[in-house]
Amino acid sequence: MADSDGLGEAAIAAASPSASAPGLSPSLGWRERLRAGLAGTGASLWFVAGLGLLYALRVPLRLCENLAAESLCGLKTQRHLRHLRVTVFLNSLTPKFYVALTGTSSLISGLIFIFEWWYFHKHGTSFIEQVSVSHLRPLMGGTESSISEPGSPSNNRESETSRQNLSVMQKAWRERNPPARIKAAYQALELNNDCATAYVLLAEEEATTIVDAERLFKQALKAGETIYRRSQQCQHQSPQHEAQLRRDTNVLVYIKRRLAMCARKLGRIREAVKIMRDLMKEFPPLTMLNIHENLLESLLELQAYADVQAVLAKYDDISLPKSAAICYTAALLKTRTVSDKFSPETASRRGLSTAEINAVEAIHRAVEFNPHVPKYLLEMKSLILPPEHILKRGDSEAIAYAFFHLQHWKRIEGALHLLQCTWEGTFRMIPYPLEKGHLFYPYPSCTETADRELLPSFHHVSVYPKKEIPFFIHFTAGLCSSTAMIAFLTHQFPEIMGVFAKAVLGFSCLQPRHPQFLSRTHKI
Repeated sequence: MADSDGLGEAAIAAASPSASAPGLSPSLGWRERLRAGLAGTGASLWFVAGLGLLYALRVPLRLCENLAAESLCGLKTQRHLRHLRVTVFLNSLTPKFYVALTGTSSLISGLIFIFEWWYFHKHGTSFIEQVSVSHLRPLMGGTESSISEPGSPSNNRESETSRQNLSVMQKAWRERNPPARIKAAYQALELNNDCATAYVLLAEEEATTIVDAERLFKQALKAGETIYRRSQQCQHQSPQHEAQLRRDTNVLVYIKRRLAMCARKLGRIREAVKIMRDLMKEFPPLTMLNIHENLLESLLELQAYADVQAVLAKYDDISLPKSAAICYTAALLKTRTVSDKFSPETASRRGLSTAEINAVEAIHRAVEFNPHVPKYLLEMKSLILPPEHILKRGDSEAIAYAFFHLQHWKRIEGALHLLQCTWEGTFRMIPYPLEKGHLFYPYPSCTETADRELLPSFHHVSVYPKKEIPFFIHFTAGLCSSTAMIAFLTHQFPEIMGVFAKAVLGFSCLQPRHPQFLSRTHKI
């Protein structure tokens, strides 16, 4: 099932099972550091280089051993023997050996790099990382194996099953091919029927309808609640238990949020609102999931504008991160009070009232945050399906907001007309938007590149509207430049420029005069 509701999908990665599993342990021991080293290509390169070094040094080492055996005559000569070994070893190395060792290491490193590059472009993951996670890490044991009580056989079996499930699901989330991810999820369910993340993956990847996705999410909710209660009971035993609780909390919140979105799409809007409110009360620190943005959209669908204002009063705070949903919803509520009676002609004669000024300022604030939204709301650009991930203040966020909120702007009479009359005035307030902002930080210039990666190739990516330079600025610049060039040439080549000036004046004098002027001269 494709992501379909709300603008907080960019934060899913922070709460999804694929992102919450790794990196939660607050302290790393020698086992964890060793596994982290094995997961990279550096350890493999050092390992191969070490083998090549041992193979290349087999002749000098044998020579040292033979000399040591011949000169060994007692305990007194051991110190001399060690010194002799080092001397013979260093003397036996030639520049050709170092050149050969460096060339061999470079060749091996280049071959490994080419193979890693080819494997990544074909399968979407690192070969060495995949081997380390799939084979080396299970052999060495994970942090989850230390969570269970060591003296209980049942806990050991449960820990082993949990470790295998985690390994399988990590492989599933890293797979680039959807059939491979689905197959790995079924493998995890065969190991443990209560694997919540496996049900989540099947709901996201395999379900073809919202009803099927909701059914799988309900199975994931049942399994996730069981695991969450178990983690709550053990959270104070060790730091690993606390990390496991955070992971299980993220999984549970994600499942409930997706269930709310399913209910919203199936028309059960009040049920979706209740689930979201309960989530915000039960897990208030998890504002990064942007559940309040999904709640805003559901409340707007119910036309509960007072509840929308209450949510904005809590989350439209200067200390909290902003989004297009928050800024444009605040502008919509202020526009709603004056849009039905707004007229540009009347406003130009009598001026703007206090409520109209507040509405215009709210629109300017929203446009400064994301200047791409008005073109989609006013249908100046065609809408497409929102991407899976969005970028704040970018074209992808504008598409996602307009896709889900355009109907709310159309429902309020005159709201789009007021937006059309006032949104371009924002750019007169911010003459240099990329260097200096007004209410927000300067608009980031890197959003265009990121949006091109998030959006399909056939879509024309919207960029920040550049302010056009007036004609007279170009004219003045050209006049100043030409005058300066003439002055420079006159200073450097006065004789040539004098001849040129006389030629120009003479040419102008030879031009035929106006016939009326000639007739008057003849009469005189």
